[in-house]
Amino acid sequence: MRLIKLGLVAALLVLLSGCETMTESAKDVASSVPSFGPVLVQEKPQPPNWVRATGYAPISLQPGKSREHKMIVAMRASKLRAYQELAAIVHGQYLFGTSRVKDMIVESDQFKAAVSGIVRGARVVKTFPIQKDTYATTLEVDMNQVQRAWVDMKVAR
Repeated sequence: MRLIKLGLVAALLVLLSGCETMTESAKDVASSVPSFGPVLVQEKPQPPNWVRATGYAPISLQPGKSREHKMIVAMRASKLRAYQELAAIVHGQYLFGTSRVKDMIVESDQFKAAVSGIVRGARVVKTFPIQKDTYATTLEVDMNQVQRAWVDMKVAR
């Protein structure tokens, strides 16, 4: 038994004597490994891509005790409507429609539309009365800025 153990140790020594020691430094090994980290692409600045939307609101239909108060409410309503239009441009609209046909005659045809989204960076271009009873607000947003915000949000996750 002892002779077998001694033979195994001798065989192991013969096998290990052929091994070579590592002569490369850790820096050499690290520099040869490819990098798979995040790649930051430097893009040249693009000119603004402004998109405009205008919202309208009737003055006389607004709640309020005086014409001036109704006008202030109409200003606010027209601005919110303009934001709704911008959200539809940026994020799209959800449409849901139904049609009912009986005996090949359309009995009802309905649809609903909804808009949902966040609009950042929009600015008021102009707010103004139109004729006697309508108020309008025009907003604009740079679509390049909207795209950068989406990219930044995805990178932050």
